[in-house]
Amino acid sequence: MGLKFAANLTHLFAELPYLDRFDAAAEAGFEAVEVLFPYDVAAGETHQALVRNGLGMVLINAPPPNYTGGDRGYAAIPGREGRFRYDMRRVFRYVEALGVNVVHVMAGVAEGAEARAVFIENLKQACADAPDGLILTIEPLNKAAQPGYFLNCFDLAKDVIEAVGAPNLGLQFDSYHAQTITGDAVACYKAVQAHVRHIQIGDAPGRTAPGTGDIDFDALFAAIEASGYEGWVSAEYDPGGKTQDSLGWRKGR
Repeated sequence: MGLKFAANLTHLFAELPYLDRFDAAAEAGFEAVEVLFPYDVAAGETHQALVRNGLGMVLINAPPPNYTGGDRGYAAIPGREGRFRYDMRRVFRYVEALGVNVVHVMAGVAEGAEARAVFIENLKQACADAPDGLILTIEPLNKAAQPGYFLNCFDLAKDVIEAVGAPNLGLQFDSYHAQTITGDAVACYKAVQAHVRHIQIGDAPGRTAPGTGDIDFDALFAAIEASGYEGWVSAEYDPGGKTQDSLGWRKGR
């Protein structure tokens, strides 16, 4: 069985207005999409765009951005526990309105043992509160792209997942970040595949289209298929022009 590819509409088709991106994704042959932060558009409008194109919503990020000037992610920041739990209730309303499969919980800028403890406790609570069937994920982000981000390596991600011990928490594997962090996205995937619940792809350096950088995507896709992964593989990269012109990597897949 071949891999299922989704389009990240925060990155792809960004040359179009937000709601038009859903139409473009469907016209390009995608059956599912993800949007990193859909919260500044009414859920009903996004839902209509999904329905009219027969698209599923794979993933959104959480917590919602703090419009008073705070960071987008703060699940690992001491002192923000109350705000995190309050905002996650809003996330779950979007999940139910849009039929979301996966929510990526962002750790934020923090460090040290206290941040680890806060992150774990927040994740335990979020996993307990999540709607039935929803998967929560955490994703290591490379230090160059996200300076000071708490979750910046895969060993730490595995440690946190195991400490939380919830069946609805897993790892989000992003090929661009994996290549940048470890130098070998394929070997990294094989090492963490047991924890992976969602996959995003982009080449490195620069988060460009697959096949334009250092990652061996033939080998990566083969490894993903061999692992028995049944979820979506979402294209999350910067096209560098019209998105349609960057989709050649899908040929034959």
